[in-house]
Amino acid sequence: MISRAAAIVILMLLCAPASGQGIAADDPVRLLVGRLDLESYKATIKGLTQFGDRRQGTDRNRAAVDWIERQLKGFGCNTERIKYEYHPPAQSRPQPRPAPSPVIASGEIRPGAGGSRLRGVTAPTSVNDYPEAQSDAKLRELNSQPSAPGPREQVYCTKIGAARPGEMYIIGAHMDGIGWGEAADDDASGTALVMELARVLNSPDVRTETSIRFALWNNEETGLNGSRAYVAQRAALQGKEDPPGSGRYPEPRWLGMIQHDMVLFDHGMPRADGTLSPEQRPEADVNIEFQSASKFADQALKLAYFFRDANEKYATDYPAAVGHHMTNTDSTPFMDLAPAISVREHERGMHIGAGWNPHWHQPTDRYATYSDKDFRLGLNAAQTTLAAIAQLAGVVLSR
Repeated sequence: MISRAAAIVILMLLCAPASGQGIAADDPVRLLVGRLDLESYKATIKGLTQFGDRRQGTDRNRAAVDWIERQLKGFGCNTERIKYEYHPPAQSRPQPRPAPSPVIASGEIRPGAGGSRLRGVTAPTSVNDYPEAQSDAKLRELNSQPSAPGPREQVYCTKIGAARPGEMYIIGAHMDGIGWGEAADDDASGTALVMELARVLNSPDVRTETSIRFALWNNEETGLNGSRAYVAQRAALQGKEDPPGSGRYPEPRWLGMIQHDMVLFDHGMPRADGTLSPEQRPEADVNIEFQSASKFADQALKLAYFFRDANEKYATDYPAAVGHHMTNTDSTPFMDLAPAISVREHERGMHIGAGWNPHWHQPTDRYATYSDKDFRLGLNAAQTTLAAIAQLAGVVLSR
C-alpha cells in the first residue's frame, strides 16, 4: 500500500501536461482544432466574395448558394435545401437614396445618466443603399441587380451521429449581405467558419456521438427570414424517426443552436476625432452572447460559458467573453425552443449601434479591407466553436 504523499506525486504526474499546454498531445479536440488553418479560412471567405454582397433575391445570391452546396458536398457532408417564399410588405422594400443618411443606430444605446450601456465616443452608422458609394466599377456592376420577391433557398448539411442520431447541435451563419461591398465580414466570415467546421468534422476519421447540422441561412438581412422559415418548417419534426424503425431522423432534437455573425473586426472605440485604429485593439476578443430574456436562458448561459472555457483551452490568440444580450441574428428564432448563443467579434447591439465598425453594411466590407490579425480573430472563433462542439457532440478519431 502506497503512502498518501506517493499517491499525490503519482496523481500529479498523471495530470501533468504532455505538450506544455495543459492538454495531452493525443487529445482529439486539440488534434481537430489543429486542422483549422488560417489560409484555408481566408480562401473560403475569398471564394464567397466572388459573388459580391450576395443580396437575397438576386442571381448572385443563388449562385452563392449553389457554390456553398458544392463545397459542402466536396467535404462529404450530405446536403439538403430549405425552400420558402419571401414577399416583403411594399413599404419595407428598400428605396434608393441619393446618399447614406448618417445617424446613430439605436441598437442597445440608451442615453441618459445611469441608464446607458455605453460610455465613450460614438460615430455615425447607416446602411448604404447608394450604388455610387462603391468606387470599384466592376464590383458595382456585380452588385447592380436588385432584389426581387419570390422563392428563396438555403442549404444545410448534416453529420449523422453514430450513437444518438436523433439529437443534434446546429451550427449556423447567414450567407446573404447588403451594402454594395463584398459582405466579407457580414457574413462571409461566419459562413466560411461554418464551412471550415463542416470540412474538419466530416473528415473520414471523425465520428460523433450526436448529429451536427451546418446551416447557411438566407434572408438574414431582411429580418432573419431564412432561419425563421427553417424553424417554422422543422421545429415540429424534432426527434421523429422517419420512417419508423429506420433509425433515420430528418430533424434530430435540437440540443443547441450556435450562430456566427461577423467575426473579424474588433478595433475598439473611435477616437475623439471619429477615426478608428487600423489594428485590432489589444483587448479584442471573441464575444459569446446569449439572451437573458429567452425561455432557455439558463441553459444558454451554461452553453455560452462552456464555449468560453473551450476558447481558454484551445484557441491560439484571442480570449472569449460572455455577454447576456444576443440580438439581431439568426439564433433569435431558436432561443425560445432550444439553448441558443451567438459567437461574434464584439457586442452586436452596443458596438455596432454606436458606430464602432465603419464597414458594417458599407462598400468597404471587402476582403482586401481586413488584415491577417482580423482574419485570425475569425479563426479563433472557429477554434472556439470546434473545440466546444467536439466535446459536446462526443468526437472520436479513428486511427
